[in-house]
Amino acid sequence: MHGNGTEDAGFWAPLGRGGLSSWIFSTDHKRIGLLYLALILAMFAAATVIGVVLRLKLMTPGNTLLGPQTYNALFTLHGVIMIFLVVIPSIPASFGNIIMPLQIGANDVSFPRLNLFSWWLYVLGAVLALVSIFTGSGAPDTGWTFYVPFSERTTTNVNVAVLAVFVLGFSSILTGLNFITTIHRLRAPGLTWNRLPLFVWSLYATAWIQVLATPILGITVLLIFAERVLHLGLFDPGRGGDPLLYQHLFWIYSHPAVYIMILPAMGVVSEIVPVFARKPIFGYKMIAFSSLAIAFAGSLVWAHHMFTSGMSDLAVLIFSFLTFVVAIPSAIKVFNWLSTLYKGSISVEPPLLYTLGFIFMFSVGGLTGLVLGSAGTDIHVHDTYFVVAHFHYVIFGGTGLGMFAAMHYWFPKVFGRGYDARRAAWAFWISFVGMNVLYMPMFVMGLQGMPRRYYDYLPQFARLQFVSTVGSWILVAGLTLMFGNLIAGIRNGRRVGANPWGAATLEWTLASPPPHHDFPQTPVVERGPYDFRGVSADD
Repeated sequence: MHGNGTEDAGFWAPLGRGGLSSWIFSTDHKRIGLLYLALILAMFAAATVIGVVLRLKLMTPGNTLLGPQTYNALFTLHGVIMIFLVVIPSIPASFGNIIMPLQIGANDVSFPRLNLFSWWLYVLGAVLALVSIFTGSGAPDTGWTFYVPFSERTTTNVNVAVLAVFVLGFSSILTGLNFITTIHRLRAPGLTWNRLPLFVWSLYATAWIQVLATPILGITVLLIFAERVLHLGLFDPGRGGDPLLYQHLFWIYSHPAVYIMILPAMGVVSEIVPVFARKPIFGYKMIAFSSLAIAFAGSLVWAHHMFTSGMSDLAVLIFSFLTFVVAIPSAIKVFNWLSTLYKGSISVEPPLLYTLGFIFMFSVGGLTGLVLGSAGTDIHVHDTYFVVAHFHYVIFGGTGLGMFAAMHYWFPKVFGRGYDARRAAWAFWISFVGMNVLYMPMFVMGLQGMPRRYYDYLPQFARLQFVSTVGSWILVAGLTLMFGNLIAGIRNGRRVGANPWGAATLEWTLASPPPHHDFPQTPVVERGPYDFRGVSADD
């Protein structure tokens, strides 16, 4: 089936209910994905504003823009919103919902009502997070990790915040269950495991982490709530508890959660690179299996966050070794992406620009992660700005740019319109420069001993802190241009055909935007997702 997307509004047309209710009560996977996307981007904007305020506070030493308590509350909110409301659900909940059923030839996910319920749980979690800010004795000030014993003893509104995280965890688990079942049961005839698009493989690996690891987070934050309300003494050393037990429980989830964040972005990259290199992906099976290997090995390395907390030399050796092992499947992916680009007929479109930015930023973040995975060097840079830089290169430079690549790649399919490619390219370069000016000085500050989470700092760090703050301004300018360009495309962009990029996966055989009921006839798959023979751009 091919179409030019100009005959009707596709799934945007009314579905029996008018106005907003036709969206928030819809079980159409595409609408649910867009609901997720809208809320995620709103949360991203809020957390970005908070981040800029924090950078303004840190621009000069002794700056009195924020008081210490307000500073602690704001960096906690920045972390909680970015991690739990933006980065973890960013690609799976939005583009996973919109695109994955289309890529496997299904008309919806296996459990459409459960899918809608997952979105409502996400909304409830977001509301609870907001309630924790404006009620009780003030916004939480513990940091996004809620480390004990401080999170047990602080008088701020931690109870509601951890309940928000608990609810968001349920939303993530249900999405993972839905995706696993959908990928196993609803694939089109001929779509064998060896023909699955790599984006689907990445969502499949991510879903298993969501299902197996997220319950540990739910139990952990529930225990904090129980500690604060019932005074059980599980983690409080004053009552015979063990605060290190909390760290183990938290990182058993939170390190695999890093791969919930990054694996879907890797899947996006694996879709975009072959399309704009006009050649099949290099090492398809290795990329697919490396997603599963990352999901498995990433669950075994949690204690490398705890090298300075006190553990046996043998445990340090084992967790350091496993940290280096988990880098191997990530390196395989980077090697295969670059091998796909080698001698390809490369078309430098905005989705590819964001993809190349991802590869660079993720490589920097990954290589500096090995510094933290080696206990000898980690002891020197633990809890310094080096960790802040590494984390943001991986998560924002990786997942963030992967998300933006997905937005530019699937924008014509979702909205049936194009955007200004020149503005998109400018937005990328401004954002890319801003990211590096913002985060690269943090590596240097960390090596020089600047601790993270501090309200103030010594004058010797003033110059690099100022440069970092200027980088945040550049980054915000690039993001503003990018979102402005996409919004203009939604309103006034030129109509596009079914397959403007000349891609070979199933979603590009449908009209742009896709119809409400995706496939009028069940497609039969007879070739791989990156076989471009006979495929041309329909624009």
